[in-house]
Amino acid sequence: MQCFAPHRQVSLVEPLTIQVAATDASGAAVTDATGRPVLRDERITEQTLPLGPAASQVAIKQLGTNGGGFFNVNSAHPLENPTPVSNFLEMLAILLIPAALCYTFGRMVGDTRQGWAMLAAMLVIFVPLALGSYAAEQAGNPRLDAALVDQQASAGAPGGNMEGKETRFGIANSALWATATTAASNGSVNSMHGSFTPLGGLVPMSLMQLGEVVFGGVGSGLYGMLMFAILAVFIAGLMVGRTPEYLGKKIEAYEVKMASLVLLIPCLVVLLGTAVASVLPEAVAKTGNPGPHGFSEILYAFSSAGNNNGSAFGGLSANDPFYNFALGAAMWISRYWLMIPVLAIAGSLAAKRTVAATAGTLPTHTPLFVGLLVGVVLLVGALTFVPALALGPVVEHLQMVGR
Repeated sequence: MQCFAPHRQVSLVEPLTIQVAATDASGAAVTDATGRPVLRDERITEQTLPLGPAASQVAIKQLGTNGGGFFNVNSAHPLENPTPVSNFLEMLAILLIPAALCYTFGRMVGDTRQGWAMLAAMLVIFVPLALGSYAAEQAGNPRLDAALVDQQASAGAPGGNMEGKETRFGIANSALWATATTAASNGSVNSMHGSFTPLGGLVPMSLMQLGEVVFGGVGSGLYGMLMFAILAVFIAGLMVGRTPEYLGKKIEAYEVKMASLVLLIPCLVVLLGTAVASVLPEAVAKTGNPGPHGFSEILYAFSSAGNNNGSAFGGLSANDPFYNFALGAAMWISRYWLMIPVLAIAGSLAAKRTVAATAGTLPTHTPLFVGLLVGVVLLVGALTFVPALALGPVVEHLQMVGR
């Protein structure tokens, strides 16, 4: 919706009757003989409809992979994201520039195949995770089967786990949005990630923990994937005993050290912040749920702050002095200090002489390299967080299925 009109009072299609505390002429609450407040019925026939230039603001924020929301309830608001069509267009806007930058990268280095290889690696990770999140949500909660709750999809019901989701989007659009926004460094949500099933919520959490290199933010996702590419050619060079090369430049100890810093700083920030918050009583008290899900709320918060996302599990009350400071520090370290080693690698490679490809040079545009790159992303990026994920979503899933 796009307009410049002020807020408007509109009539409700179905008026509501609510009970409110009765007051006297001075505005003081009226109580009965037992001291309890006296309630009176009040009929609500109108509501205030917020208006404004929502469409232009949404286009700007989604193209810039920002997040947030014009109406303060993010992309679930019916005036901001009214239909499945608008939902699709906003997801397209989120992924458009990060995906296009892969092709731009190929053009800039003079070999578009390099860009297609980056895009292929991103899609190989993104598609299975999106399908996995959808499958977990559509499967629902097996404990509800014992209560004779019908969770099968039918013509009249979406089935599965619809908790925290908008009926106009259903499970598929909600799971896809959660996957796309956490892959692309966009904090907007159209459903409550904290209400996902354990494995359904693990997908957006793990995409952030990878460093948001699957598409990622505008520019930042691409250079994150390039850091993994440098590690991939380094590992390949170790296996064959050759000095690794990438785009005709020798990858030496300095570049590997700087790339390692880029990949390890967010991991350190996320895991250290989660560990501290998990042992401080005042931090644990802000979780909305005990046990594994409470731990997942803390882990998700630091994964989001430390990897430039902004979404959250709704149960955590993060507006607290500790979380304000800790999450702010996580954002400051992970977002700004990563630029230093990335720029150091760029300067180092730019100063090096380009060497000609030989029979021993590993091609970095083939399906073999795409597979190697995906393996490095998953092994180096994801395995770091496996112990933490095992204490949160994995344990919660085992509890849910009764294991």
